[in-house]
Amino acid sequence: MRFLILCLAVSSLLLAEKPSPAPPSPAKSEKASLPASESLRYSINWPSGLSLGEGSFKATQSKSGTWELDLALDASIPGFAVVDHYHAIANADLCSQSLEKTYQHGRRKASEKTTFDLEKGEATRQGNEEGAGKSTITTGACAHDALTFIQYVRRELALGHLSPQHKVIFGSEYQIRLDYKGQQAIKIGEGNQPADRIEATLKGPQTNLTFEMYFARDGGRTPLMVRVPLALGAFTMELVP
Repeated sequence: MRFLILCLAVSSLLLAEKPSPAPPSPAKSEKASLPASESLRYSINWPSGLSLGEGSFKATQSKSGTWELDLALDASIPGFAVVDHYHAIANADLCSQSLEKTYQHGRRKASEKTTFDLEKGEATRQGNEEGAGKSTITTGACAHDALTFIQYVRRELALGHLSPQHKVIFGSEYQIRLDYKGQQAIKIGEGNQPADRIEATLKGPQTNLTFEMYFARDGGRTPLMVRVPLALGAFTMELVP
């Protein structure tokens, strides 16, 4: 479950003692902007490298600027289904408007929706099952759900800077700290690709975990890989070229 949460995204924490170094902007030939429409496929892998499942990420921006983001994950094993789907809507400034979650983990199935009120600075979470509870979190003027947060990080990297501390709403409230760790070549498909490496530390109600994210050095900072170290080893979600 921790791995799936982090794959979305994803993923803020305590005050930093030292600021993270600023990531370099793309080369002048690269246009620093997020694609208005993209569809990416990922392989979720065991530490051995064997595939555990697959994921997909889709992003579309309308002419009015509204973003629609979609993440689907299937990491099922025989006898235990793990199927997650997330759909987020955000405004042109990447401030969240809504997040819908539907998931199945074994026999457990659930769905919920979080609605963001930008004027009140609140996020209201409501389960869809009969008798499901309702809760409200204070967020501030521009909140980020997990999917929108990934887009926000990509935009910040493309502009050549990265804020270290954030609050992310993913049902509950999470604190995440980001540290830029420089450039590193990683293997994607049959070749190596230069990437910006980000170390993220995530804290939430039942989560305290550090993991790595790798973004391409293109204008839109395409997410290439997430690497999560767990007791069994480092699980990864890698872009399928």
